[in-house]
Formats: sequence, structure tokens, C-alpha cells
Amino acid sequence: MRTHAAGLMAGAAMAIVAASPAFAAEQRLTSPDGALQVTVSDSDGQARYAVAYKGQPLLAPSPLGLVLSAGGSLSHGLKIAGAAPSSGDATYDLVAGKTRTVRDRYNQLDVDFQEPEGGKRRLRVVVRAYDGGVAFRYVLPRQPGLDAVNIRNEETRFDFPADYRCWGLNLGKFGTSHEGEFDPVQASKLREHNLYDAPLVCEGANAAFAIAEADLKDYAGLYLTGRGDGGLGVQAKLSPRLDDPTVAVRTRIGADVVSPWRVVMVAPKAGQLIESNLVTTLSAPSKVADTSWIKPGKAAWDWWNGPSISGVAKPGMNAETIKRYIDFAAANGLDYMLIDEGWHAGAGGGGAVQPGVDVTRPIPELDLPGLIAYAKERKVGLWLWLNWKALDAQMDEAVPLYEQWGIKGIKVDFMDRDDQAMVDYYHRLLTKAGQHHLMVDLHGAEHPTGLIRTYPHYLTQEGVMGAEYNKWSRRVTAAHNVTLPYTRMLLGPMDYTPGGFRNVAPATFDPRNTLPFVQTTRGQALAMYVVYDSPFGIVADSPDTYKDSPAGLDFVAAAPTTWDETRFVTGEIGQSVVLARRKGADWWIGAMTNDAGRTVKIPLGFLGAGAFTADIRQDGAAPTDLVASTRTVKAGDVLTLKLAPSGGAAVRLTPAR
Repeated sequence: MRTHAAGLMAGAAMAIVAASPAFAAEQRLTSPDGALQVTVSDSDGQARYAVAYKGQPLLAPSPLGLVLSAGGSLSHGLKIAGAAPSSGDATYDLVAGKTRTVRDRYNQLDVDFQEPEGGKRRLRVVVRAYDGGVAFRYVLPRQPGLDAVNIRNEETRFDFPADYRCWGLNLGKFGTSHEGEFDPVQASKLREHNLYDAPLVCEGANAAFAIAEADLKDYAGLYLTGRGDGGLGVQAKLSPRLDDPTVAVRTRIGADVVSPWRVVMVAPKAGQLIESNLVTTLSAPSKVADTSWIKPGKAAWDWWNGPSISGVAKPGMNAETIKRYIDFAAANGLDYMLIDEGWHAGAGGGGAVQPGVDVTRPIPELDLPGLIAYAKERKVGLWLWLNWKALDAQMDEAVPLYEQWGIKGIKVDFMDRDDQAMVDYYHRLLTKAGQHHLMVDLHGAEHPTGLIRTYPHYLTQEGVMGAEYNKWSRRVTAAHNVTLPYTRMLLGPMDYTPGGFRNVAPATFDPRNTLPFVQTTRGQALAMYVVYDSPFGIVADSPDTYKDSPAGLDFVAAAPTTWDETRFVTGEIGQSVVLARRKGADWWIGAMTNDAGRTVKIPLGFLGAGAFTADIRQDGAAPTDLVASTRTVKAGDVLTLKLAPSGGAAVRLTPAR
């Protein structure tokens, strides 16, 4: 990781207003570019903050504070007792992400609140303003009477000055896999009984913003509900503990309580939020000193398609089947093969743990040592699927053993929670995996909170309604697919598991478990490998499907899984999206549309000097068809792509020789 030392300063850039000897009831903080302003106040007997963008209100004055399990709340009646400004300007590198190098430039204000009477309890609010958003977190210092206090909830609200149009995933309850549609909803229709996942994305008159969290540890996951008092906006709600639902956060005696960052990503247009790295920037730096063993890449996979493969007497969890997938990966330059459920003793329960489960004992039919050697000869690494409970029971034994075997990564599934205990499990697992050189993919997972920076071997996670739903539902529509980049993907990589090459029109789509169809075109299938973030990329269909209908497989195999630069080009939430990403000297373009066909024009001003050869793949007459063409382009040109209904296009731009 490369960093430049952060500077600390006080001065005019902070726009601090203070009266001597007492602190003013209102403190102000501006972003380095001056576009964002945060106001923190106590003037009406309530700790509050407000956010303005380019002089216009973005968030109205909104409450701050914590609800304690004993002693009421720290929110009402607090007074500002001190304020300390600072700033930072550094860069860091992401081992695997949508941008190689990220600038971490902010202005900060630490505001100390205190009760003027009684116990005179104290609460600190740390506020940061970036050019692309604002964030704040709570620090509950060690103090008499609060040494072992637990937290029930937060008083945090995000109040809206207008009836914004928003998009959110209403989960409706705690304890889910965080999978579903991000539906449009007016702010005035957000209800107290709703339970929205992060991010909640809203559009105002002059800006778009997304509410999220970052650096989640020793705490409970964040949800958002309607205010319940008729006002516009949302309030925080923390995931309760299973052992005591009246408590969300059980604190440690003798330690300060530090909340995750409450994040408001801001940009002039919703699509520009896709370029943001704010969630990773606010998370803790890498805990892995040597990252040379972390190798992002794409994998063949046996689960989504059946497994279905010809030439095998009995396709399933056996050596003959898995060898065929390894052969497919090797032939197409894929780095990995992901072996899903069924490889170890006692497997087969899905989300439940079967009696006699043993994640250290492979089944004899698989001959896992032989498969590892077979794959290694072909320069293919193996990943293993695991139920989280089964792994947790044997973690200290299993994780070092997988390293000894030569396994490259693990996919851990069915957590389906984000209470404090499960958040702690994430950190335990990722720490142990990093110590033993295992990359990680978490399924049945919470929304991302920036942990890909802290644990760079944590390549991807689910927490998204992806291609697996094609096996049993009609929910994975083109409209859903083009909504994800503006919503769920803002927070971090998503293991959508693309690669479905059995493309059919929505009218003829029929869910089925083996060799499933997708109700989007081949062009959209290719575009996903550019548009969707996932440093561990899945090529989900059967080798037979790719053999019978290979159009575009070469593009899928060649597409990078990590990027040096990402740019939003054009699009609207739920309508279409066009992204341009750079890897080295090459640029890649992915374009996707909803069920309406459209023509998109792409100015190529992001290209460097000189000519580029454009390898263009567009939709053809049938959903499985591709029209391939090449042309020479330069920075001043405009590329026009025609997208079929539920379709897409993909382009690779290589410097001309």
C-alpha cells in the first residue's frame, strides 16, 4: 500500500465558527472543494447535523445520538462543549477494486457534546467532508457511569428537505440474505414499518446521494426505516442481538465505543456515484502486509448449471465431473474452478448443518488431493464452498489445512445475518483466512461496508439478487440488472454470478433448475463482465453450453476482474447504464439496457493520445446472437451502440499498433 502522510491543520478551510469562552451552538465544516457543507448544532436542545450541496439543502437538520440500554439516550439536551478541526490528504492502493489508486482527502471536525447538568455524560461526533460525500461516526468515551453501557439503537436520522425520489431494497425483517429488488419509492411513502437495506439512493434537484455505512466492526448492521412522525426522511435501526433482542451492541468494559461511519455519498448525477470509493476509503487500512499471494480472477463453477456436462456417466460431486470443469477453465484461460456444496463428509444440508459434518474430510468419490494436483498441472486453482456454521465449528483446524492442501480460496455461505455476533464472525474468519493465504467470497452476506480495503483477500460477496434466481423465478429482469450498478454495487463488489449463455426473450423465459435460461441477451451477458464489480468473477454456465453457443466467450475470458480506473458514461437508474473501465492501456466499455431497446452514444474523450482498435460486440437478431465488428477510433470520436430490448453491448479498446 502506498500512502502520503496526512496533514493536520486548523484554519479557514474548516470554516469553524466559535465564540469565546463557550463554544457556539453551531459548527460548520466544508469539503476541500467547497461544494459540501455540514452544520453541527445544539441550538434547539437537540444534537443535530445538516448537509448542503452547492448552497442548497441536501439533508435538513437531523438528530444525532445513541439510545442506551440503561439511562435513556445521549441526544436530547446535549450542548457542544468543544470542537477540533483537522484535515487529511493521502493516497492508498486497492489490491482488487474498481480503481487502483484512491485519494483520501477530507476535512474533519471532532465535536464534543456534553450534558450541562446531571451526570454530564459526553458523546463525541467525528464528522468528515469529502469532495464526494460526508460521513460521521460516534465515539462514546470511557466515563463514570457509562463504563459497561450497551446500545439499543441510534437517534441518527437523515431528514429530507424535499420529497425525493428514492430507490431502496425493503427487506421487511432482520436476518435475511440481503437479496431483492431496489424499487423506486417516493420519500413520502417511506414507512416506519419498512426496513430498508443500505444503500438508499435518492435524487434531488441538483444532486444524487446514497446513504450507507463503512468500517463496520464491534457493532451491529445498519438499516433504515421511515420516520413515523409524518416527516420526510429515514431513521437508523440497528440489527438486534439474537441472545438479547433488546440490545444491538454489547460494549466492552474499559473501552471506548466507536460506531461505524454513517455515510452520505454525493454526486451531481446518480451514475457518478458508481465512481466513488468513499465506503472503502472510510474503512480501516489493510491488515495484510504481504498481498502478493492475492490473485483476482475468474472461475468455472459446477452449481448453477446443474451440474450438467456431457461425456460423464453420472454428473455430480465426483472427480470425473470436476475434471471436466477444470479442463474447461484451463482451455479458456480461467484462473480457478469453484467446487460447490457436497465435497466434504456430511454435506448436503444447504443452510442447515447435517449430523456428522466434517469440513476437513473430503468424500472419497471426489479424490480432492488428486483434483488439486490435476488442476495445478493445468494452472487452475481450486476454491471450496462451505456452510458458515460447519466452518465455524472447525475453523482453527480447517483453514490451516486448506492452505496445506493448496486450496486458493473459500466461498462461505448462509450467514444471513448482520447482528453484532455475526459481524464479529466476519472479522474472525477474514483474519484467519488472511493468515493462511486463502481468498474469500462470502455468500448469504450483509451489504458491503468497505472490508475489501481492510482484508484485500476478501475479493467479493453476495448480498445481491443475482443470476441464481433464474433457476426458480422470473425476478432477474433486465430492469433489475441495470438498477444494481446504481444501488447495491455502490458499496462494493457483488457476486452476481453472471455468464448465462442460454439467452431467451422474456416472453419465452421459463425458470428451471438445471441448465437455466436468462431473460437477457448475449450482449448483456458480456457487458456484465465490464459493468459489474467482482474481483472473483464467475463464469456460471455449463462447458457444454459454451461449446454449443460460444459467441462472446472469448470476450468473457479476456475481460479483467480488477480495474485501474472507472468512469460513468451515461444512463439512468432502472433504464440503462454505460461504464468505461481502464486496465493498463486498454479501455473496456459495458452497456446494458432494460426491456426497452435503445441506441447509446459514447464520447471517447477518456481515451489517451493515438488511435485505438475497437473490438465491438453488439446484440444480433436473436437473444443468443452477437454482431462482432472492429474499427479504429480516437479520443475525439463518438461510438454508437445499438442495444436490443433486455440487451447490451461490450467493447474492448486497444492501442493500435
